[in-house]
Amino acid sequence: MEIDIRLPIGFMFALIGLLLLIFGLTTDGDPELYQRSLEINVNLCSGSLMIIFGGLMLLFGLRAKRSKTR
Repeated sequence: MEIDIRLPIGFMFALIGLLLLIFGLTTDGDPELYQRSLEINVNLCSGSLMIIFGGLMLLFGLRAKRSKTR
């Protein structure tokens, strides 16, 4: 039985992205926190991108797993 590396990577990125997204949403109204990043909520942006990437990795991993069983 081979383990597809896309599944654990997808779970990891999705989980960390979800944590960053939640942190970005809860600290959105704090201008002092995002003053160094030109008032761009980098936690929200990077969390969203990490969730998308993690979702794609999970999707590709599950599609490959299904095609092997058929």
